Amino acid sequence: MSNYSSYVSQAKGKRRKTKGFFAFCFLPCAFVAITVLTGCTAIDTLGESISGITDYFSGGEDNTAPPSLLVEYAPEIQIDVIWKESVGVGADEQSLKLIPVIGSGKILAADREGVVQARSLTTGDLLWETETEVPFSGGPGLGEGTVILGSSDAEVVALNIETGAVLWQVAVSSEVLSVPVIANHIVIVRTTDGAVIALDEKAGGKLWSYEHAVPALSVRGTGSPLIVEDKVIGGYDSGKLMALRLIDGKYAWETSIAIPKGRSEIERLVDLDVDPIAINGVIYVASYQGGIAAISEVDGDVLWRNESISSHSGLSNDYRYLYLADSQSHVMQLDQRSGASLWKQKDLHQRRLTAPAVYENYVVVGDLEGYVHWLSSADGRQLGRVQVTDGPIDAQPIVVDNTIYVYAKDGTLAALKVR
Repeated sequence: MSNYSSYVSQAKGKRRKTKGFFAFCFLPCAFVAITVLTGCTAIDTLGESISGITDYFSGGEDNTAPPSLLVEYAPEIQIDVIWKESVGVGADEQSLKLIPVIGSGKILAADREGVVQARSLTTGDLLWETETEVPFSGGPGLGEGTVILGSSDAEVVALNIETGAVLWQVAVSSEVLSVPVIANHIVIVRTTDGAVIALDEKAGGKLWSYEHAVPALSVRGTGSPLIVEDKVIGGYDSGKLMALRLIDGKYAWETSIAIPKGRSEIERLVDLDVDPIAINGVIYVASYQGGIAAISEVDGDVLWRNESISSHSGLSNDYRYLYLADSQSHVMQLDQRSGASLWKQKDLHQRRLTAPAVYENYVVVGDLEGYVHWLSSADGRQLGRVQVTDGPIDAQPIVVDNTIYVYAKDGTLAALKVR
């Protein structure tokens, strides 16, 4: 499990405002990358005050809590692997936001080295493949006939969804670590320097931008923006959720979801890197170390807040409940009306679970060893599991027509179904 413990990786994305950029994992319960914008000296100083970091840099003992071993149980369902294919090198062991998207009867996925593939949903057959040589880090997002991706080299690329032909390629302010979203022929891109940038879907021209300050220390990653009617809603590393007008980027409202607490910079991390979701006029968003909250989409008023939960993977929902994997990989069901926890599944402790996918009576998550787990939405008990690869899965599974599509960091793309 050496790859599961702390690691250091030099980020390759362009940063025009700050040049020092390091990413590393350090927390026993979180395994998230931390961005230090002040360079290596800050990392060395920081490591002296955090249990585990100094040991890592000096080659000492690793005190990271290990993941739970999988135990045998009598499965209640049978899971079939309908097809399994490979999309290049996948994320190439990096912390990226490469998540497949489904549209026009096909599933589209990209890898770190610039390969984009379109495959049949039913058979996995390759429909087209484009090699761009762009180091993709976020996407693809789906527009009207377009597939949009962001890169670590601070570029946004648009492809034709039917042929894979490159339509345009433009530069933005820094690395894109979120999935671009598209509405009304406007492409919204979040970059790691805090900017929200709107591009024309047809030609890639810049329509507007909005800049937000980024803390000196933050969790590596950026939540994908959410477009609700005429607003672009996104969370920031400061713990604030902000709404901008889609048409021109003008400020609409903002609200504090998580309040930084504690004496150290680590304790005060409250990044909103989880993609927000919207249900019946309410926005739900989770924070790293800052809880989960429900917010009115009209004016940003906080309807409820549960500060006992920390999550950086993501949320999902059914008609009544929210589901998430917290920072210890405990899967939870919450009441949408109050945020109260209804059940918690702890058997997959520290297995670095993906955000859950929910369909019918199932909650589905992937883990660090390539297993996909089916849980009961009624009480969280394990119903069945299947291993699709021996590497980690960190992209949220996708559900279409009762079929689960998973994409692993090694590039394995698979379709699964319960029989």
